[in-house]
Amino acid sequence: MVFVLWAVATILFLMFRLMPSNPLAAYIDPTFTEEQQQALMAKFGLDRPLWEQYFIYLKNLLQGELGDSFFYRQPVGERVLELLPNTLILTFSSLIIAYAFGIVVGAWLAWKRDTIAERAAIPVVLTTRAMPEFWLGMLLLAVFSFTLGWFPAGGTRSPGSEYDGYLALYTSADFLSHLVLPALTLAIYSQGLPLLLMRSNMLEVMNEDFVTMARIKGLSNWTVVVRHAARNALLPVMTSFAIAVGYQIQGNVVVETVFSWPGLGRELVNAVSASDYPLAQGAFLMIAIVVVLMNLLADLLYSLLDPRVSHA
Repeated sequence: MVFVLWAVATILFLMFRLMPSNPLAAYIDPTFTEEQQQALMAKFGLDRPLWEQYFIYLKNLLQGELGDSFFYRQPVGERVLELLPNTLILTFSSLIIAYAFGIVVGAWLAWKRDTIAERAAIPVVLTTRAMPEFWLGMLLLAVFSFTLGWFPAGGTRSPGSEYDGYLALYTSADFLSHLVLPALTLAIYSQGLPLLLMRSNMLEVMNEDFVTMARIKGLSNWTVVVRHAARNALLPVMTSFAIAVGYQIQGNVVVETVFSWPGLGRELVNAVSASDYPLAQGAFLMIAIVVVLMNLLADLLYSLLDPRVSHA
């Protein structure tokens, strides 16, 4: 995990410094003299050799220092931590909906194998999985926001609304109404993985001896499916949830931009457009940290839920 984070940090360092434009293009005013521009370069350490900048960069990362945003004129760490809760709320709410739906419907489709319901449902699931997220988001906006007016078109709060703190904001009906469409967009796109994975696992488990024994005992179909088959088919699905969190945060870039959701993904796009390299670098790095941590959590969960893995 440490090696992966070091590699990502190194790639980010080189990527922004080897770009053809001036890293301080968004910071330098056109009226600045050559001496003033050189003074700014020296202030940010950009007049030093690349190898020296790299070691200063690594030292600052180890101390939790991500630099200052050119656009907001504030520490990048503060800005990233300010936006991270919005991204995490959107990610977890959409994945909880997607996995709850996918697990239930996937188990039901496995039980209804080779029926009309299964043959009709699988193409629909694959179609929703193949839909581009930005297209699906704009479709939901056109129907439920612009046409029906049921939900807001973007943001996290209505104009002029004030809240005493983050808890008051996140538990308000206003915030939840803004959350519905972006979370639903991601949920529709993401439900295909847990649904198909649960269905596949269920089809394997249904042929196991303990399921056959449960049927011989005369247990009801509900008991056989839920207490015996589905319970044992859940392991790979639950461990995939942790990995999905990491990859969902990467995919949030498009959805947050479509819905003007103030999260890390949208801020990343804005930072790159404005040549705010410290902020873009910090947002990239935070996303990478979450992805790596979620992959580590998935490995730990798998060994916890199935002790046989830790002895393999």
